[in-house]
Amino acid sequence: MNKSTSDVDPITMEVVQNALGAIADEMALVIMRTAYSTIVRDSMDYSTGVCDRHGRIIAHGMTMALHLGSFPDAMKSLIDIYGDDMHQGDIFIWNDPYAGGGQHLPDVYIVKPVFVEGHLEGFAASLVHQIDMGGIAPGSAAVYASEIFQEGLRIPPIRLYQNGEPNETFFKIMEKNTRIPDKLAGDMRAQVAACRTADAAISKLIKRYGSSAYQRIIEELHNHADRVMRAEIMALPDGMWTFTDYIDGMGEHPIPIPLKVTITISGDEMTLDWTGSSPQVDAAINCPVPFVKSACHLIVKCIAEEEIPNFEGFIRPLNIVVPEATIVNPSPPAACAARAIVGWRSLDLLLGCFAQIAPDRVPAAGEGGVTFPSFSGYNGDERFVCTEAWAGSWGAMPERDGAFGIPNPGGNLTNQPVEMVEALFPMEITRYGMVENSGGPGKHRGSNAYQREYRFLGNKTEMVMRSDRRRYLPYGLEGGCPGTPSWNLRNTGTENQKAIPVMPMEPVLFLEGETFLHVSGGGGGHGDPLDRDPRDVLEDIREERFTIDYARDVYGVIINEDHIELDYEGTKRRRDELRKKGTDAERPSYLRYFHNALGIENFRLVGEREMES
Repeated sequence: MNKSTSDVDPITMEVVQNALGAIADEMALVIMRTAYSTIVRDSMDYSTGVCDRHGRIIAHGMTMALHLGSFPDAMKSLIDIYGDDMHQGDIFIWNDPYAGGGQHLPDVYIVKPVFVEGHLEGFAASLVHQIDMGGIAPGSAAVYASEIFQEGLRIPPIRLYQNGEPNETFFKIMEKNTRIPDKLAGDMRAQVAACRTADAAISKLIKRYGSSAYQRIIEELHNHADRVMRAEIMALPDGMWTFTDYIDGMGEHPIPIPLKVTITISGDEMTLDWTGSSPQVDAAINCPVPFVKSACHLIVKCIAEEEIPNFEGFIRPLNIVVPEATIVNPSPPAACAARAIVGWRSLDLLLGCFAQIAPDRVPAAGEGGVTFPSFSGYNGDERFVCTEAWAGSWGAMPERDGAFGIPNPGGNLTNQPVEMVEALFPMEITRYGMVENSGGPGKHRGSNAYQREYRFLGNKTEMVMRSDRRRYLPYGLEGGCPGTPSWNLRNTGTENQKAIPVMPMEPVLFLEGETFLHVSGGGGGHGDPLDRDPRDVLEDIREERFTIDYARDVYGVIINEDHIELDYEGTKRRRDELRKKGTDAERPSYLRYFHNALGIENFRLVGEREMES
């Protein structure tokens, strides 16, 4: 354990820490206000950070949390390649998962070394999901890619600017390898602007304290983060715990894909071992190890009772074991463009394991992570690519319900405004909101599922996408029921209605007038539904989350339909009746109410799970 032997004033430490956080947040705002593409400007699929002169993260902006943990590997790659060959005015760019610590090709790092009086003092770092990096599919995230060479422009760490001058050759190459060069160039310029803004602010901060004092403060803040993390681990019981979950799989006939983690706690150190997870697959859902590490870092911070500073020192007590040639650490040239389906589910997996260690701190599973479609076609004579990130269904907590319409905590992303999508692209959003009678029942209920439906106005619109949680539902905890399944439905309410796989292994083509409806997984419940306060059920009915029949059959709550008031005696009798029935299998299925709300009748029960016939 690192003990504090520093004479650094704790007030000064706090001031510097908050100043660095403000710089990272300012970078995030610069990108949001200057980016061109909707996935960056409106969904905020990007991250900003400040690193010390060794490349260690010391601040993280207010946006994409799951990017944070990938910076250590990325910065190590940059420093290993260039070492002392960095100069004032240089700016670097890369995206390579196999030679740069990248996550997938659309996630592009742009990093500026910060020099003060000729000495390297730190780095301003950004990571932005670029809308299109070429490859076989618009949006560069085709599940059906079989190797990384099909996924787009692969960039090792190179200079984007040298001595303040742009690398015009690279910009020309980039322009010829994307479907929408104006959006890509604009978003990259936004990254450059953010890095230059941070450069000026970091330099000013260092000059205020002097280089020597600043570096001592930074080292003490790393050590402080280390101490706080070790104290959090020490407060947990020693032991070993394992959790396994499954991704639904790809295509029309999906084969479940296992993810497994084992957490071992010994004193003030923790090991997170992914041995037992699936071998890498012949599709693009393989997840490069920096993303898996990022998931580990994030969840450990989330379950901590004390706030863990965003200083890389906090990862010192964590030992992350990820076997090679697996779906959580693929070997090149494995495709990985859709890696986030595994990365997001890693959060649920880790929380499922921590639920055994600290059950009072852990929520049930949410929607399974962000659903990610890319739509492409022509708006008149202009090519468009619209990539969305849908999220917003949380699992229940031990002491409260799952949140509605709030971004998944791993991403802090936002759904794109309806008006913006309709103004920029030949699509009309005909349905958007929460689904009645959805989410996992419990003493505290999981969030309702959300739905978003598109009607296509262009002649031909192509879609590639990834989603999950149709068969393997978001788990409940402590007697809470699993959440409700996700659905992708074509031409709903017509004779041509058809379910689309969670991960189609080919592009989906929509003609003018056709529709596409996505329904997210609903969050898992926590605790026995029959222990839910009837007054909370009444509130859910008044807020149109539940129907009266659903409340009666799932929660045992009887509502006077004339006045929408509680019938306390009737509720007691109904709950006694349901308790005598015992198992869920002997009760009316809450899943049937969910499917009836969607108009889906063609499904069957498989154990505790529900899937299409």
